[in-house]
Amino acid sequence: MRQISLQANGLGFAALEAGPVDGPLALFLHGYPDSATTWQHQLPAFVAAGYRAVAPWLRGYPPTEIPPPGAYYDRATLAVDVAEIIKTLSPDKPCVLIGQDWGAAIGYGVLAAFPQRVSRAALLAVPHPAQVRATLKKSPKHAVRSFHWFLFQLPWLPEWLCARRDYQFLETLWRLWSPDFDDAMHVTEIRRSMATPGALQASLAYYRAMFRKSRADPALAEVRARLEAPISIPTRVLCGSHDMRREMLEDQRRYFTADYEWTTVAGTGHFLHREAPDTVNALLLDWLGRA
Repeated sequence: MRQISLQANGLGFAALEAGPVDGPLALFLHGYPDSATTWQHQLPAFVAAGYRAVAPWLRGYPPTEIPPPGAYYDRATLAVDVAEIIKTLSPDKPCVLIGQDWGAAIGYGVLAAFPQRVSRAALLAVPHPAQVRATLKKSPKHAVRSFHWFLFQLPWLPEWLCARRDYQFLETLWRLWSPDFDDAMHVTEIRRSMATPGALQASLAYYRAMFRKSRADPALAEVRARLEAPISIPTRVLCGSHDMRREMLEDQRRYFTADYEWTTVAGTGHFLHREAPDTVNALLLDWLGRA
């Protein structure tokens, strides 16, 4: 496994890469609070299956460049980031795309707005954004499950809360979302990364851009409109059996015109790819290898 650097959407990205550079590209997108190393159990399995496996640190997550204050983190910007990463790494062929949490939320947008860049996809733990919006309007328990979305809209308090006691709040989130799994070494790495100046503010900017039109790049209005297009890429969604977001996965079938499957992974929570890597790897490789 090696670390590489690349340019996309005017930003310098760092990524973990493994496997032959001429192999078919499998691109992995991490979530929050997390990093590219979250895929450490998946990259070797994909290399063994013949893929070139690449996991970038997303916008604002060190060692990827942290944009200056006022930069955009809306879903259109994030989708363009990923589309350009794919184009840089595999200019002539589409990739297979795997994303978890924010990586999944971004992934839905890439599939809708840039379908030519992806042949098949597997998304973990997070439903389609439109399905989430519809569910939150009528389900108090799902609104509570997403309490951090609303907390992070406040000024200064989220920064203080997340940073206090050496970023203990980030570990609290992991324990809330995967309560039966101890991933202390990985979470310690994430806490250390978030202490990089500007990194915490960047990670919170993803959430603040969700609700504030002023934080959406006006130059990407056309891309933003395509984010809601029906998805024509075959997609499988995986969710932990202990994660209540599994309840949304059947209803979101309406957002797909291509093959769509969903399944739960028994005994796991939100970070299922780390909790049950062998099971998740088998499900990913089975689906992505059907092309």
